[in-house]
Amino acid sequence: MPHFAYKAVTPTGEVIEGRMEAANKAGVIARLEDQGHLPVTAEEVSAKAGGAARPARRGLFRRGVTRAQLATLTRELARLTGAGVPLEKSLDIAVGVAETPAVERLTRQVLEGIRGGGAMADVLEAVGPPFDRVYVNMIRAGEVGGTLEVVLGRLAEHMARMRQLQANVASALIYPAILLAVSLLSLVMLLVFVVPQFETLFADAGAALPLPTQIVVAVAHAVRDDWWVPLVALLAALVIGPRLYRVEKVRLAWDGLVLGLPLIGGIVRRIEVARFCRTLGALVTNGVPLLRALTVVRESMGNAVMARAVGAVADSLKVGQGLAQPLLQAKEFPKLAAHMVRVGEETGNLDVMLHDVAAIYDEEVEQSLKKLLALLEPFLILTLGVMMGGIIISILVAILGVNELAF
Repeated sequence: MPHFAYKAVTPTGEVIEGRMEAANKAGVIARLEDQGHLPVTAEEVSAKAGGAARPARRGLFRRGVTRAQLATLTRELARLTGAGVPLEKSLDIAVGVAETPAVERLTRQVLEGIRGGGAMADVLEAVGPPFDRVYVNMIRAGEVGGTLEVVLGRLAEHMARMRQLQANVASALIYPAILLAVSLLSLVMLLVFVVPQFETLFADAGAALPLPTQIVVAVAHAVRDDWWVPLVALLAALVIGPRLYRVEKVRLAWDGLVLGLPLIGGIVRRIEVARFCRTLGALVTNGVPLLRALTVVRESMGNAVMARAVGAVADSLKVGQGLAQPLLQAKEFPKLAAHMVRVGEETGNLDVMLHDVAAIYDEEVEQSLKKLLALLEPFLILTLGVMMGGIIISILVAILGVNELAF
């Protein structure tokens, strides 16, 4: 566990300095506050024997722990604790079998925090990423209820289903992406290497080119001579776009536009509904209070408009409404999902119904992706054929015109 050099102010106004071992900077600050001190600075240090403390430096290319690796670690802990192995021993075993140095460092951080007397949820919260609020709150509920091994198993299952949903979307888009890339590459090669050959022929003939041929030649010149313009625009979009997306109004406008797109908007909405129901169901199943669970779910939503709708549902819950009624009033959520949630509330099986709704919308996402691909593949092929055919026809028309002049 890393060491931190800190400065703090005591309740009497005295400035104190010292060193503390903690999982991260947040853990140092929390511990100082628990002692009644006001933290001023806390910097990670590494010190050699007899030497002065120096800030610890991290490798520039050190890789973090991926969601897949975290899911594997969670599954291992679930199996070990479920077999009766104490949590501390389970973590010790997980350190020894870690698949990457990053996973080993993360597991060791958690292990040392627990050996220091901290509750697992507090240690995970202090460590921070990759442990998000959903993960931390489910672990905390498991610790309070004495069912940590059960919660770990449910967490592993929850993460596996979320990963499966993401994998389905990604795999469905691979072929269209390859097809689009090949199409663009074919067009660029045609414009850069083929059209200029005929342009020389037309120039030697001295004939006036038909309008379609003039357009094709102009596009070929733009692609060949001004290729850097779209490249600069793309780089600017990659740099500026994420910064603009952090602005709430821009994020809401963009995400609202995405939801309104034909076909794509419906798929995004179903993905978000499935994420909402699965995450909320996992939290409620493990004893997290509904209002807190909604707050956590809101932060896990990928679409800002859907997240705002979840926030409105949470606000309605604060004034005594149930979960189903505000969902029915929110236009972002499908009526089917809201009515199924109402049935779950009325029968006392809200968590079960939420998981059922998530499964339904997972299936709908898969079917919608298949329909989208069924339309997208022929559309891309047809578009490529029309564009390449247009280029070839425009060249043939010009060639025929040159031949007529020759005779």
